[in-house]
Amino acid sequence: MPPTNFKPDEYKGMSKEQLLAIRRKNCNPMTMKITYYKKPVFIHQGYMQWMWDMDGRRYLDLFAGVATVGVGHCHPKVTAAVVKQMKKLWHTTNIYVQPALHEYCEKLASHLPDPLKVVYLTNSGSEANDLAMLMARLHTGNFDIITFRGSYHGGSMQTMGLTSNSPYKYPIATSSGCVNAMCPDVFRGPWGGSHCRDSPVQTIRECSCAQGYCMANEKYIGDLKETFATSLPSRIAGFFGEPIQGMGGAVQYPKNYFKEAYKLVRERGGVCIADEVQTGFGRTGTHFWGFQGYDVIPDMVTMAKGIGNGFPMGAVVTTPEIAESFVKAYHFNTFGGNPMACAVGSSVLDVIKEDGTQQNSLKVGTYLMTEMAKLRDKYEIIGDVRGKGLQIGVEMVKDKASRTPLPPAAMSGIFEDIKDMGVLIGKGGVYGQTFRVQPPMCITKEDVDFFLAVFEKAIHNYMATK
Repeated sequence: MPPTNFKPDEYKGMSKEQLLAIRRKNCNPMTMKITYYKKPVFIHQGYMQWMWDMDGRRYLDLFAGVATVGVGHCHPKVTAAVVKQMKKLWHTTNIYVQPALHEYCEKLASHLPDPLKVVYLTNSGSEANDLAMLMARLHTGNFDIITFRGSYHGGSMQTMGLTSNSPYKYPIATSSGCVNAMCPDVFRGPWGGSHCRDSPVQTIRECSCAQGYCMANEKYIGDLKETFATSLPSRIAGFFGEPIQGMGGAVQYPKNYFKEAYKLVRERGGVCIADEVQTGFGRTGTHFWGFQGYDVIPDMVTMAKGIGNGFPMGAVVTTPEIAESFVKAYHFNTFGGNPMACAVGSSVLDVIKEDGTQQNSLKVGTYLMTEMAKLRDKYEIIGDVRGKGLQIGVEMVKDKASRTPLPPAAMSGIFEDIKDMGVLIGKGGVYGQTFRVQPPMCITKEDVDFFLAVFEKAIHNYMATK
């Protein structure tokens, strides 16, 4: 494991047994269900790309609380900024004109292209997407919203309707008017090829497309047109799209898909919403926002996670025209844009620039993907490696010919083994078949080499038990 000069504090709190007893008795049972591992990890402290458990064991964190800790755990500059603000003013609502809110809104807006210049601050990504749904419907006067199958846009009653991923949907009535179109997945979907994605690594699927032409894109756009013709009214409110699907397993689409899809949506009166909750703030490396990789400008951008490096905050950024539609009634958020959140958000933007975080994401992420692609070519059960920057998916299969997902028990065994060797990653995909690598964007090439060795060892261990 690469060395670090940071020395964590000795843990002196409750025992593991006490913590688990409280988790069973006083925490909602959902917290037990989502404990990732058979042998839970008891986290005590974090610093940059590292985390330590209660026994002092160090882990390389390659999941970052689901792409949330963008610039590093307890980054000194971000920590100093929030401590400074806490000593001045913890909280006041946006009823009052307080400097931190207005300074941050101006700074955040400067990172987006015209006409995306009006900011509304929230507490989470679910709330941001919920709000964007409301604004789209108010502005257009239409109701229906379209998303991709496999998408995840939040867990509120409203956003659960947008979400199209079975494990995150309860058997209750959620927001109506949400239609799910086929996800243009060029690896698992019916159409794909060897030049479709904006990624350093392409699929193993072959195609005979001429340069500048993508048959898969044409087919998926054709399916989208059929969805409009059969499942939606002639006028719609909007379209939500993650530039790279997060919970869906880092799924990428054909390069020109969004450009053509946005045109179809706007022809039907709808607005286009880019869900940047996981892809924003430099994570894709080539651009600050994921949508910029498709050469499009959405009508709204929703964001959270990396916006606050783990502090609970989110935002909707839109145009003045759409924002004006929102004043038909009062919408109040007690904590959105509170001084501490704004101090954190402002500091994160500074750190991304000062530390070269986006550039590191591109350099280290590209290295990780290209090296992982060598393992894909070596092992039959690694079906696909994809992504941009440090938003990466590794899809596991029974075999490359069928692309049948690797069963959950096998995924869990490899996952647990990787953790036991000192690396934390995530899982996703409609069938839970994709390992997700979305680390703090401060990781190094040495960290990647360690992970690659761990990952290959875990694959060897699994193959030996078959």
